[in-house]
Amino acid sequence: MKTRIAWIAAFALLALLPGLPEPIGTAFHLELGAQVLTMAIFALSLQLLVGCTGLVSLGHAAYFGAAAYVVAMLAPQSEAGNGWWLLAASVGGAALLALLIGLLVMRTRGVYFIMVTLAFAQLVYFVVHDTSGFGGSDGAYIYFRPEFRLGGALLFDLQKPAHFYWFTLASCGLTVSGLGMVLRSRLGHAFAGIRHNEQRMRAAGFPTVAYKLASFVIAGGFAGLAGFLYAVRNGFVNPEILSWHQSGNALLMVILGGLGSLAGAMAGAVSFVLLSEWFQSLTKHWQLLMGGFIIGSVALLPHGLVGGFRALRRTRPAAREIAR
Repeated sequence: MKTRIAWIAAFALLALLPGLPEPIGTAFHLELGAQVLTMAIFALSLQLLVGCTGLVSLGHAAYFGAAAYVVAMLAPQSEAGNGWWLLAASVGGAALLALLIGLLVMRTRGVYFIMVTLAFAQLVYFVVHDTSGFGGSDGAYIYFRPEFRLGGALLFDLQKPAHFYWFTLASCGLTVSGLGMVLRSRLGHAFAGIRHNEQRMRAAGFPTVAYKLASFVIAGGFAGLAGFLYAVRNGFVNPEILSWHQSGNALLMVILGGLGSLAGAMAGAVSFVLLSEWFQSLTKHWQLLMGGFIIGSVALLPHGLVGGFRALRRTRPAAREIAR
């Protein structure tokens, strides 16, 4: 119950950002907030695979980028498209791609699984990169942000920074609640069992391949949601969003925040994106600063930012007891 209240309070506070006075509630900060929330959804989707099921994937950007390209290919060039249709098509396309790849990679384990997921992601990357229908290396543009209407009424005007921020925040909230429901269900308990000891789960009669495939497809679908938001926010997609670098960034967010925790994925995404923006404003060699920060964080906080916070909370009562 406390965790649920904390999540609600956090999202309620984030929803107040557009109403804050300058210099905080500006269009720049709303765009930055939408970027952070988009990457948080991407990190949350990978957390389901890596932290909750024990499947380390270096090909997760394939579903992120595939969804973004679905938006670019299906969005009308002369008017705003139907947002519900584009959202369903992009998420469904990403989940379908995850299903097709998952059927081929689920028989592998360990480092072989990592390398095969990377190989399939690079395959998707080169197909998009070398096909003129997708825009080739130049990418493709989305000229109008889609509209989300209900009964003729415009629910979200995504052309407005505040509305797009609220839409992204709502999407992130649905991702957190959806993944939370999955993890609390029988399916989520099976994922946890596979992460701890897959051999014992098979001996107990669980079809572990089917459960891992389910985790793979669900994670791919939520990565597709992040890809949809990325494409709509930027109005442009190119093959680089399908590269292994994007998968590596998501994996760094998960590790930085803490494995196995939805809050960890959120914390990792927030810190990674904001620090990247800050370091880029300081020097063109900002990757050195980011690399040093990540190395220091992993060395000092082996269980991630959230793990370090929890350890600090546990040590405070112990310190008070000693003081008594």
